[in-house]
Amino acid sequence: TGFAAMLLSLLGAPWLAPGPSSARLASPAAMQLQGGSLRTWHSPDPWAEEGGFFLGTEGRPMDANVELWSGPDNTAFRMRVYGENGNLRPVRGTVGMRGRHPRSNAIAVRNAGPLEFPMSDVGVFGGGAEQPSKQCLESASTVQGGSLRTYPVGPYVDAVQVLLRSDGLPVNATIEIVQGPNTNRQGIELYTDDGRERPIFYILETPGYGS
Repeated sequence: TGFAAMLLSLLGAPWLAPGPSSARLASPAAMQLQGGSLRTWHSPDPWAEEGGFFLGTEGRPMDANVELWSGPDNTAFRMRVYGENGNLRPVRGTVGMRGRHPRSNAIAVRNAGPLEFPMSDVGVFGGGAEQPSKQCLESASTVQGGSLRTYPVGPYVDAVQVLLRSDGLPVNATIEIVQGPNTNRQGIELYTDDGRERPIFYILETPGYGS
C-alpha cells in the first residue's frame, strides 16, 4: 500500500505504530448523514470514560466536524477531518470523556460538505471503542509546541495508529497524510482542552503507492 508520512504539529505527545493488516474495520450501527446536517449521540452509560466514532463515505470527498460536549456551553474536544475519498480513507477514533460533567457528555457530528456529498457511514458508540496497541504506547515521543514531526510508514502497512495526549495541558494539533509531492490525501485538525483526561486515538488507513 505504498509509503506514507504522518505530519503532526501539536502540544503533547504523538505515538505511531503499524495498524491492523485488514484494510477496513466494520462500523458499528452505521447511518447516513446528509451534507450540512448535524447529529448528536449520548452515551448509554453516563459514566463512560471514552467514546468512539467512525466516519466514512461511499467514495465521495469527506468534510466533517466532530465535537464532544461536556456540560453546558463547554466544548471539551473538537476536530475537523477532510479527505478526497471517505471510502478509501475512513476515520475511526476514540476520545476520552472524563471530566467535571461526565453524565452530560454528548458527541456531535456535522457533515460540513454540500448536500451532494452525504456521509454514508457514520457511527458513534460507547463500549468497545478502539484502544492503542502495546507497540503504539511503547513508541512514545514528545513533540514540543509549534514543532513539526514526520513519520515514514512502510510500504506494506495498511493502516496506522496515532495517539495524542499530554500531561494535562490542552492539545492543539494537525495530522496530515501526504501521498506524492505536495498532495495532502487526508487532514485532521483537532483540539482537546485536557490531553490527559481526554486523549485522542485514531486508526487511519494508508492505501496506495507513491506516498
